[in-house]
Amino acid sequence: MIIKCKINVSKIDKSKMFVGKQGTYLDITLLENKNGVDEYGNHFMVVQDVSKEDRQAGVKGAILGNAKKLEPSGQGATQKARQSPPAATDDGSDIPF
Repeated sequence: MIIKCKINVSKIDKSKMFVGKQGTYLDITLLENKNGVDEYGNHFMVVQDVSKEDRQAGVKGAILGNAKKLEPSGQGATQKARQSPPAATDDGSDIPF
């Protein structure tokens, strides 16, 4: 399974970014949507992590964006084929040529 995320980088609290061995990092969390898949097909909300102390104090991380589950190429087609009823045969009589 692939999870594709879109985040609004202007909402990132840059003071929470940190330097690691191979670059600058930001901890984020995917929270499953309470009401299931939204109108845009998103399954998750992307939020910026907060420290344990902040979380205990009731501080919530900024909502940065959304994420959706995607089927890897080919895998979804195979699954759909198994789930779909067989198509009715068409004799082509309604084709105008």
